[in-house]
Amino acid sequence: MSRFALIARKLGGARWLSPLLLLAVLEFGSRSGLIPERTLAAPSQVIATLWAMVLSGELADNLFVSFLRILFGLTIGITVGVVLGLVAGLSRQGEVAVDPIMQIKRTIPTLALTPLFIVWFGIGETPKVALIAFASIFPVYLNLYGGIRGTDLRLLEGARSLGLSRAAQIWHVILPGALPQLLVGLRYSLSVAVLVLVVAEQINATAGLGYLINNARDFMRTDIILVCLMVYAVLGLAADGLVRAIENRALAWRPAIVAQ
Repeated sequence: MSRFALIARKLGGARWLSPLLLLAVLEFGSRSGLIPERTLAAPSQVIATLWAMVLSGELADNLFVSFLRILFGLTIGITVGVVLGLVAGLSRQGEVAVDPIMQIKRTIPTLALTPLFIVWFGIGETPKVALIAFASIFPVYLNLYGGIRGTDLRLLEGARSLGLSRAAQIWHVILPGALPQLLVGLRYSLSVAVLVLVVAEQINATAGLGYLINNARDFMRTDIILVCLMVYAVLGLAADGLVRAIENRALAWRPAIVAQ
């Protein structure tokens, strides 16, 4: 085995080679002047800026503000999505009342509501949280609604033959069967919430990752912009990892989960 192959194996396989090669090309381009600093900072400069922001506490303070925004927005959005999904999924009357409105909501781009939310809520924290909440409702609603309506009829017939009441059927059969779909919706909601956070924090922010990006844009600090984008990416990955952890625990009864 060649020395190059041994290095690749230690790095975790060939999948890491292309990203590392790209970083090397960017570093060379920046250091040689082929890529101006105002266009794209060198990877080494981005790492140095990240370390400086961590040591100064600037990154942690602004990250905490962004985290609170996404936490409040998601809490509201997921709660509303679950309630509406239960109403529409468990009742024909609820479906008639809720689903048409949710389908209309689906066709409206969330970010297009930004000017309207500013008119309604001003330019403080409320429109930022409201945008995140509005965007995170539909994935949870749609997947929970689909999961409930996709419950195996044979399971319901078995529950009825055992004498389970309607409430017991919902608790012991319908909701556990819909849980995998709900977690899929939760994963989508978390991803969408991070994306909307990027735009929401451009609304007259005085703190947060978006605030850092706006200031960096004014001073053409591409290194700070890239640091904030990296943090956004980490937030998305952390959110997805959180849902995966919940899946592994909540869906331990599924063969596919046990096999992992």
